[in-house]
Amino acid sequence: MESLADTPWDVTISGTGLAQSLLALALSRSGKNVLHVDRNPYYGGPEAAFSLQEAEEWAAKVNEDSGELPFEHASVCSESSGDSTGQLASSRAYTLSLSPQLIYSRSQLLPTLVSSKVYRQLEFQAVGSWWIYKPEADDSSRLYRVPGSREDVFADDVISMKSKRTLMRFLRHLGQAQESGDVSEGPDPSSEEEGLTAPFSEYLATKFQVPTELHGPLLSLCLSQAAPHQTSAKYALPRIKRHLSSIGVFGPGFGALSVKWGGGSEISQVGCRALAVGGGVYVLNTGVKSIGPSPEQEPDDQSRIQIQLANDESVKSRYIVGSNWDLPATSRPSLECDKVARSISIVSSSLANLFPVTAEGGPIPVGAVVVFPGSSVGGADDAPPVYTIVHSSETGECPIGQCVVYSSVSIPGSEGQSMIEAAVQKLLQSAADPNTKVLWSLRYTQLGRGASHNADLSCPSKSVICLPPVSLDLAFDDSLIDTVKKAWELIMGEEAAQHEFMKFEDREGAYEE
Repeated sequence: MESLADTPWDVTISGTGLAQSLLALALSRSGKNVLHVDRNPYYGGPEAAFSLQEAEEWAAKVNEDSGELPFEHASVCSESSGDSTGQLASSRAYTLSLSPQLIYSRSQLLPTLVSSKVYRQLEFQAVGSWWIYKPEADDSSRLYRVPGSREDVFADDVISMKSKRTLMRFLRHLGQAQESGDVSEGPDPSSEEEGLTAPFSEYLATKFQVPTELHGPLLSLCLSQAAPHQTSAKYALPRIKRHLSSIGVFGPGFGALSVKWGGGSEISQVGCRALAVGGGVYVLNTGVKSIGPSPEQEPDDQSRIQIQLANDESVKSRYIVGSNWDLPATSRPSLECDKVARSISIVSSSLANLFPVTAEGGPIPVGAVVVFPGSSVGGADDAPPVYTIVHSSETGECPIGQCVVYSSVSIPGSEGQSMIEAAVQKLLQSAADPNTKVLWSLRYTQLGRGASHNADLSCPSKSVICLPPVSLDLAFDDSLIDTVKKAWELIMGEEAAQHEFMKFEDREGAYEE
């Protein structure tokens, strides 16, 4: 068998996270020699999905390799009980995702997966209702379903008629702005009013006289992880437009999707599989130890660098691509990251009330978003909210009769975890019977790119391409597609003009019965 060192590689990709895997997909028809390595024994990087045993091994690895992964302070808590009901199933009965991101119907990711012909290997499912916790309400009504469309507003029996008229005026305003420009780009400064830098709540009150009771529900639709007073109208408006414009694109009553069997991990594996079919070579459990100039100056080696792998093999490659955590410390730029506290909880109830059909003829959703104001879960009055994304067993992530709760708050460490724990308990008190409990949980801090950081590539040298940190957004960040395209263009060089990015024909015989 030919060794890795015997092949003159055009590209070495380090890490199998979503960005690297989409780049692998983009290069899968390029005819280039591509070596794809990962220090981990699994695919997906920060978007990986695990069984229970794998999650516990991952948590131990995070704490052992402190500073070498975009995670820290991981811990597992498992409940033991003498009851014969509501128990954990076998380890393999669970597929727990580190990346339970929502994918909006208007996301750039979806047409990219379609044009590259890999969408057939993925199963998308509907994410339905948004809920917000109202501590001042009675126990039976503390979870308020947020109206997500004009139809929802008219059907709502909590909002007064006066507030409905005010809210409809605001929604019409968003619709008009949407028709006049790209939703993803936000309001046009030349045609929009001033004051977009003001907090969104202030904007709603002064511009549209929206009552305070509706500020929280509207804020929840933009998925801002910042405190309300730190969420500007400029940030919130395009994201609410994205939410509203996505509803009904693929079916009535929903506008967001999730990927069955593990979220971002499934997309990563599909991208890697496409490159493997196209001739790429994969080596797991092998990271990059060092990068240096090629010691030999043969004619074909002049533009190649030498890469020392963790298995002590040396390869030569024109380019190497990876994130900060996938490249050697001496070959990566300095990095500033944001941090969020996250948890994954397995719950002994299906929480079926969170998944109503949201429109006539619509599907039963598999996901729901529940937002807890920071002050309702032990935080200060100006604390950021806790978001919980609840997945039913229809996602393939847990057995029937259970559900998985993914929680996040932009306060790392013990303070954030305390708020998350309070949010999960209030969720169970509001949406489940008294015997419902958390059977198992994984808690950790994730490092990445918050809303204030850009997604630009950095190139410490002409052969080294460093990808930005993973986005901490709760919805898929479309800038990732642009980032991958820029990396692809650098690698393809003049050849990029001869190809369309991520637009492929079906492989011959690939989908024949």
